[in-house]
Amino acid sequence: MASTKEIKSHIASVRDTQKITNAMYLIASTKMRKVKRELDQTRPYFDAIRSEIKRIFRTVGEIDSQYFYPVSGRSEDLPGAYGYLVITADKGLAGSYNQNALRMAQEKMVNHSGENKLFVVGEYGRQYYTARHIPIEKSFLYTAQNPTLQRARDICDLLLDLYQRQELRKIYVIYTDLEGGMEASAKAVRLLPFHHAQFTDTAESHQPVFQFLPNVEQVLDNIIPSYVTGFIYSALVDSFCSEQNARMAAMDSANQNAQALLDDLSAQFHHARQSAITQEITEISSGALGQRRYQQQLEGGGQP
Repeated sequence: MASTKEIKSHIASVRDTQKITNAMYLIASTKMRKVKRELDQTRPYFDAIRSEIKRIFRTVGEIDSQYFYPVSGRSEDLPGAYGYLVITADKGLAGSYNQNALRMAQEKMVNHSGENKLFVVGEYGRQYYTARHIPIEKSFLYTAQNPTLQRARDICDLLLDLYQRQELRKIYVIYTDLEGGMEASAKAVRLLPFHHAQFTDTAESHQPVFQFLPNVEQVLDNIIPSYVTGFIYSALVDSFCSEQNARMAAMDSANQNAQALLDDLSAQFHHARQSAITQEITEISSGALGQRRYQQQLEGGGQP
């Protein structure tokens, strides 16, 4: 059995670790609330853009646009390179958050027989692909810890430029969505091209007549980049919130494990302390008994 000094040192070490995990839990909680508040402030703008795109389709009907699949027929398997924007964290300590996103990206890339081009956000993803010698087309070197609208625009500009030059025929976003504010799951969403059905809404049967200048195609081409920016920004924020939620869960589990370990160590300490006290009492009693026998022998005239 370990000595009381060793057990006390172990208890102090576990308590120090518990302070760190508890602080990380509180920090993650604060970060998540802040970024969700920022997303809530910008979401109405992008919802309005989506509504306007729907309005265009309700007014004009079939539109031939580079951002959409052809109106006639299905063209699911477009020839050419596919782009994958993979969003991870900058570090671990977040449960299976990073691995789930990377596994989802791998599944999508395996299913495509053509060329794949990776675009990575987050240091964890960069290190993962670099260690496995998987080429990255573009690594966005800013931190995943601070998703902003400007960074979403930068990503959007690059991806749209490659798409418009047909260097990318499809673009997927692999991110983690915090569904309902509780359960997080990795998702692979096709960002481009769109299906017409995504913006076809027959809820409003009577629509006023609109005039689009210079023409409806150019109006749509001006709106789509803002919509794509909004989706990417939302994916960055959802991933960040999912990361913080996963880190909160991991730190909470670590706190519970630390507390269970402290309870076990405390029981060991009390047992060791009680054993030491019992041993001391036994030694004192034995010494007192020996001293009493010695005195009795002296009083009886016997030899000590």
